[in-house]
Amino acid sequence: MNRSLTVKLGAIALLILLLLIPLLMINGLIQDRQQLRDGVLDEIARSSSGSQRVTGPVMVVDYRRKVRTWREDEKTKKRSEYIVEKQGRLFFLPEHFELNGQAQTELRARGIYEARLFHANTHLSGQFAIPAQYGITEDFADYQFDRAFLAVGISDIRGIENALKLELNGQTLDFAPGTYVSWLDEGVHVMLPPLDVKKPTQLDFGFELRLQGTGQLSVVPVGKTSKVQLMANWPHPSFIGNYLPAQREITEQGFSATWQTSFFSTNLQQALDRCVAMSEECNDFNSRNFGVSFIDPVDQYLKSDRAIKYALLFIGLTFAGFFLFEVLKSLAVHPIQYALVGVALAFFYLLLLSLSEHLGFTLAYLLSAGACVLLIGFYVSHVLHSWRHGCAFAVGLAALYGLLYGLLSAEDYALLMGSLLLFGLLGVFMVLTRKLDWYGIAQTRAAKPLEFDLETVHV
Repeated sequence: MNRSLTVKLGAIALLILLLLIPLLMINGLIQDRQQLRDGVLDEIARSSSGSQRVTGPVMVVDYRRKVRTWREDEKTKKRSEYIVEKQGRLFFLPEHFELNGQAQTELRARGIYEARLFHANTHLSGQFAIPAQYGITEDFADYQFDRAFLAVGISDIRGIENALKLELNGQTLDFAPGTYVSWLDEGVHVMLPPLDVKKPTQLDFGFELRLQGTGQLSVVPVGKTSKVQLMANWPHPSFIGNYLPAQREITEQGFSATWQTSFFSTNLQQALDRCVAMSEECNDFNSRNFGVSFIDPVDQYLKSDRAIKYALLFIGLTFAGFFLFEVLKSLAVHPIQYALVGVALAFFYLLLLSLSEHLGFTLAYLLSAGACVLLIGFYVSHVLHSWRHGCAFAVGLAALYGLLYGLLSAEDYALLMGSLLLFGLLGVFMVLTRKLDWYGIAQTRAAKPLEFDLETVHV
């Protein structure tokens, strides 16, 4: 290929590399704005209530046990009995646990940033099956038991919106702050009436819990069999945790989901035993939860970040279209004109970021893409000395923006759509240039070197 054409292609490649500098700066700005937004959301959560996790209820029984040991006197060789009192705790999980909840979401704004809060009205119920003598089969007479209590872990107690009252076998009992169980962290507890520990006891419980939170609501399925039903007016739920809903329905008005688990699937009793034996293993118990996140899974910053990842491809395709016009129509386009079009393409991402913070991503994308298409179409029509060519170029650029929006919206099919797009554009380029005499173009440019090197930029 002639040297002048090689220099032209090298100049275009150099321009694409130089345009990476503003694109990297805009990408850094996206990250900074996202971090600023996350900081504001954390402040809103700290001033109201954060993510909520409900654990329990768990029945707790404190006990003191007499441990008898025999010691032999070294001088007299007589054996004497010594009694040492040791303290401990017994934990019981419900035989059946059920939670039914309905949540409403609301937006809290601080400046241009918004956090999504939820208000969940839930009813928790179930049964405890307490074995005779608390399941102790040896030396039961050596045990002394304190009054049992139920503890319910609530990760952020500032979100409790009602006075909690427990319905237990027909009695009404008041909850008090604190769980007095280290691995449950924050929460509430209620003292139970004296129990006849010599025979099996069934405790049927139920209570209402109105809970406010930010971001996500999760539940630890503490029952040997557990059933959790949640409904909300949020149409974009993200189900989180170790277990997916057994049933779910998502509409434009909201969602409903049902989870069902058992000790066979959660192995929660074994996790509790490890937690009691070794307190450092309690994270395993608390982590076996499930729930829903009310955060928009794809916000404007994430979409802007994904869009700028296609910037190099977008600029390359636009420059390829420019070059195609140049070789097919025997026009000469100066590298400065390539650079101005590239800068306009880079400004699209800055406009998209700034407008999406105020107007939402879809409208911001439409306005940013429309402004860039009109500006570049107007400029190219003068560069190519033809309104028809300029309009055709603008239509092609608008189609590229439309395809890019499709890539951003179809997250699961982005790779497939991108591959098909590139293959299709390659096919179009090959079809349009299938009869082009590249050596002839090189010789033409060699005969007229000034047309490329000293061309005046048309305005």
